[in-house]
Amino acid sequence: MNETSYKDLLKQREALEQQINEARQRELSTAVTRVRELVAEYGLTQQDVFPAGRAARAASGPAAKVAPKYRNPATGQTWTGRGKPPRWIQNEDREKFAI
Repeated sequence: MNETSYKDLLKQREALEQQINEARQRELSTAVTRVRELVAEYGLTQQDVFPAGRAARAASGPAAKVAPKYRNPATGQTWTGRGKPPRWIQNEDREKFAI
């Protein structure tokens, strides 16, 4: 049997990774050129290509705070009604804590 040594395999992997990186760079360059041509040809704007949507808003900053819906009269603690309910409102009629 002609077995390839571990060191030989590592050298092959390194050579393949270099070939992969070179091929990726060539193809990326071609892709970017083509995208730029399409943008120019159709007069596209950044908004056309990357519309501001849910993902853009989520990445732009923290979400707006939600107003509380319930208040504990004894302590003044509030709860928005989202997520796990606090102990002071569990198993209680929520209407009596409504703000």
